[in-house]
Amino acid sequence: MYRGRLWTMRQYAGFGTAAETNRRFRLLLDAGQTGLSVAFDLPTQMGIDSDSPRAQGEVGRVGVAIDTVDDMATLLDGLPLDSVSTSMTINATASTLLAMYIVVAEERGIARDRLSGTIQNDILKEYIARGTYIYPPQPSLALVADLFRFCAAEVPSWNPISISGYHIREAGATAVQELAFTFANAIEYVSRAVAAGLPVNTFAPRLSFFFAAHNDLFEEAAKFRAARRLYAHIMRDRFGASDASARLRFHTQTGGVTLQAQQPLNNVVRVAVQALSAVLGGTQSLHTNGYDEAIALPTEQAATLALRTQQILANESGVALTADPLAGSYYVEHLTNTLADQATELLARVDALGGAAKAIEASFFQEEIARSAYEYQLSVERGDTVVVGVNKFTDDEPVPPIPTPDFSALERGQIERLRAARAVRDDARVRASLRALRETARGYAKPADRTPPLMETIIDAVRARASVGEIADALREEWGTYRPG
Repeated sequence: MYRGRLWTMRQYAGFGTAAETNRRFRLLLDAGQTGLSVAFDLPTQMGIDSDSPRAQGEVGRVGVAIDTVDDMATLLDGLPLDSVSTSMTINATASTLLAMYIVVAEERGIARDRLSGTIQNDILKEYIARGTYIYPPQPSLALVADLFRFCAAEVPSWNPISISGYHIREAGATAVQELAFTFANAIEYVSRAVAAGLPVNTFAPRLSFFFAAHNDLFEEAAKFRAARRLYAHIMRDRFGASDASARLRFHTQTGGVTLQAQQPLNNVVRVAVQALSAVLGGTQSLHTNGYDEAIALPTEQAATLALRTQQILANESGVALTADPLAGSYYVEHLTNTLADQATELLARVDALGGAAKAIEASFFQEEIARSAYEYQLSVERGDTVVVGVNKFTDDEPVPPIPTPDFSALERGQIERLRAARAVRDDARVRASLRALRETARGYAKPADRTPPLMETIIDAVRARASVGEIADALREEWGTYRPG
């Protein structure tokens, strides 16, 4: 573990414009961060260009606005793409954003096999917990499998998916549900890729996961230990995978939903405890939240302090001196066994429904998570669950103001840049690339074991300077949009 190499300190950042986010990346790298992590705004996540009426009021609000490959070039300006790994939290439009990253590197003369990082690309949890899906499940899952194929062949150091329990937990799931539902999704993805003709050991070593770290120090550490055990059994027993394909590699983020606007400095302590649980549980990569994130986008001070929290754990706490500091603890071993057993039972219920995709159609995940979230909220309101500064040890101090950007001005500037990019591109080339994309996408509209390669066609459209929204619209024309029942 960390005796040989510390975990990657990968702070999540995305602020309005690509230029502003680039400045934050540079600040964090200068402060000792060892990996990049990009947050995108909602229009980018939903495949909507910044000048669309549907994007009004949302441009740059919860992450960076990316409309064209030129925005991506600005976002990554001056950053060493051949030596720093980059994580991108993007799902429905994951293939397009990875294509933009590849084209930026290509135009800088950096070969694909020198790129490393992770694209989230976890569409199932969008249907379950977040809602930033675009297309129906069938073509979406086929697109995920195509990205597995492309990365295995062309970008071998890139993780083509980060299967996320984090967002499931943020929606109100318990630790057991986080484990079971995440691995149910993983089984669905691996099954689809195998059905598409990919041998499991060609892509599975690059699968990665993304978990939450909440306040119960020992339960969370045990959860990560149980996760490794469960994943090894799943990959070996269900898919006959090799040891390399059965190793659980995961990123952890401290719990956003646990942060409180009241007495926000208390969040510094919460984040430290959560980060400690992730490290004791053996995470390979970690993001620590800023203490002010329950109020607004984190300030530079808060983001730097969050990074310093990791650095103090790594260099001052002693947790990196032995591979598994909690090994042999009867309490942690008991928790590990209990979590693994309960998650296995819940996973069997998903199997009985026919797997993750069918369980989503039956609203099984959604109803289970909603019930857990409701029960937790009742517990807080009764005072059975103590939240310091919220339902106990309260005071009358007002929530401190946090400066926020002028989002209206930011939106106007982003729209101007998009329109300027459209004015100078070769429109005939754009139209031809989108036509080719639609033709290729037709093979994905109905269930099939084999689908034509699509990622290369998306890259061609990106090279032509087609926008995120135009590429998404081309796929919408062929696949339609998902409407939950």
